[in-house]
Amino acid sequence: MPATYDPIASQTLGSTTTTVTFSSIPSTYTDLVIAYGSIGTTDTQVRMRFNNDTGSNYSYTTVAGNGATTESFRQTNANSMTTDYYFSVTTNGGATLINVMNYANTTTYKTALMRANNSSYATMFNVGLWRDNSAINRIDLVCTTGSLAAGSVLTLYGIKAA
Repeated sequence: MPATYDPIASQTLGSTTTTVTFSSIPSTYTDLVIAYGSIGTTDTQVRMRFNNDTGSNYSYTTVAGNGATTESFRQTNANSMTTDYYFSVTTNGGATLINVMNYANTTTYKTALMRANNSSYATMFNVGLWRDNSAINRIDLVCTTGSLAAGSVLTLYGIKAA
C-alpha cells in the first residue's frame, strides 16, 4: 500500500506571529509532515518543540551550503530543534519540509528530518532527536529571531503508511 498524505491541520496567518501550534494531533498515522514556505518578515529562524517540552531534551545536527561555502554544527541538550535558518520573505524566502517519524510510538525517542531550501541563500538539512518516549500530540514552531509573516501557510499532514 503506498503512503498517503492526509491534511490534519492548516493555518494561514492573519497577522505576524512568533509561534504556531498544532495541537490535538491524532495518533492514527505512522508519521507526520509539516510544510511551509516564504514565511519570514525579517531574517527568521524557526525552531520546533514537541508536547510543550521546553527542557534540554533535544539534539540536532545541521549541514548547510550555498554553492560557495558550507557549514555544519551540532547542538545537544537544547530546548528545541532548528527547522530552518534565517529565511526572509523579503530577501530570500524559501520552503521548509519537516518529517517526524514514528511520532505515536511510546517506546522510542522521536526523530525528525528537516530540509529548508532557498535558491538565493542556502540549502540546509537537519536531523533532530527528542529524547522522550511520549507520543507527540502537539508541535510548536517558535521563532527565535524574526517573526512569521501574515499570509504564511503552514500545513500538518499525517502519513497513513510510511
